[in-house]
Amino acid sequence: MGEAASHPAVFPLGAPLADGVARFGTDGIRGRVGTGVTPALALQVGYWTGVVLQADGPVVIGTDSRRSGPMLVAALSAGLMAAGREVWQLGLCPTPAVPGTIRRQGAAGGLMVSASHNPPHDNGIKVFGASGAKLVAARQQAIEAGLQGRTAAPPLVGSGRLVTRPDLLAAYVASLRASTGGQRLDGCRVVLDLCWGSATACGEELFRSLGAEVLVLHGEPDGERINQGCGSTHLEPLKRAVLESGADMGFAFDGDADRMLAVDGRGRVVDGDHTLYLWGSALRREGQLPDDRLVATVMSNLGFERAWQASGGVLERTDVGDQHVHAAMEALGAGLGGEQSGHILSARHGMSGDGLLTALQVATLIQGGGLKLAEWMDGSFQPYPQRLVNVTVPDRQRRQQWQQCEPLRLAVAEAEAAMAGHGRVLVRASGTEPLLRVMVEAAEQSQVDHWSESLAAAAEEHLNRA
Repeated sequence: MGEAASHPAVFPLGAPLADGVARFGTDGIRGRVGTGVTPALALQVGYWTGVVLQADGPVVIGTDSRRSGPMLVAALSAGLMAAGREVWQLGLCPTPAVPGTIRRQGAAGGLMVSASHNPPHDNGIKVFGASGAKLVAARQQAIEAGLQGRTAAPPLVGSGRLVTRPDLLAAYVASLRASTGGQRLDGCRVVLDLCWGSATACGEELFRSLGAEVLVLHGEPDGERINQGCGSTHLEPLKRAVLESGADMGFAFDGDADRMLAVDGRGRVVDGDHTLYLWGSALRREGQLPDDRLVATVMSNLGFERAWQASGGVLERTDVGDQHVHAAMEALGAGLGGEQSGHILSARHGMSGDGLLTALQVATLIQGGGLKLAEWMDGSFQPYPQRLVNVTVPDRQRRQQWQQCEPLRLAVAEAEAAMAGHGRVLVRASGTEPLLRVMVEAAEQSQVDHWSESLAAAAEEHLNRA
């Protein structure tokens, strides 16, 4: 061997990843554990997050109850320490506890290990900046560039420090209690579906401390059952429990408790649109809703939009994803916004989607007004019939660029023309799953059923063609 022999490149944290292996979707990086999301990936995400975060201070990490959570938290922590960061591990907590802790403690940023409403075999990583907001697109792209070897890695520092801080969850719970303004829930019968997930960390304690009579479903952390037949994506157990117990209302959370759907005393679903209408109306009465404006997404019901506008309010729509709602709220100075799925953001409470906070606001607004939730629902807006069909499209490019499929594009145009202003079609690629979401709403249920089935069949036929 001659002295001129080349030396292989050294990658202390692992070789760069192929383009497309790790991308930020609508809610961070998410995928199946062992293939899409691995300890090796988490190690590098931790390192590049440590490099990309601009502020000084500790980096906060929380997790939901999934069994893969501790493994990924350990890998993220190792990567962050390799970048010289001090890491504060919160342990099991709702996602909003992370941005809340960032703001209260002046941290540099934070990460949440969760796949939200996905099944137990998935997991994911959400990244927050020093403001507590999810990392802006430019910073996400900088992390992706580092993961893919398009950015030169600085020398490893390796002088970080690890601290476990489960005590910080108490400050988060205290902030939730304070959000009620002293309004209690004495005598209010509430069912909580904690989804075997993050809400089990403090949900029951929170409602009992305010005087509520609480019945708990799926109330222990269980990473093998998280989101399985329960929580905000499976409301039947909550409906049954509310009706059988005679409760005033029920609240169901997703796996990381950043969103919530409610059920009234008659078993009717109170979705994010109804929550925005209820909370927004209360803020308007108090003169606390700037320009009488709400921010919602393209998924929000047309009946909600028209009712809010008829009352003199303004409704702005954004793309799907709480980061889009957040950006629009900041740009417009809006006080309240959110998604039909139950992800609600309040400017006066830190602009973080928080299912427990939203549940408290709904409960205390109803209790303080001397009403039952069912009574309020009787006077709420009438939603248009709406149907969402998920079509599995494994090919990411075809899924993301479905508009380039001429037969499907023409089918959508035909449906919109047939509904003639009395309905709408929304087709969008999921940012977290290999699904194309086809949503149709119209004044007549028959049109909804016909066009949703027709368009889903067209998507299946033309996007999955060999």
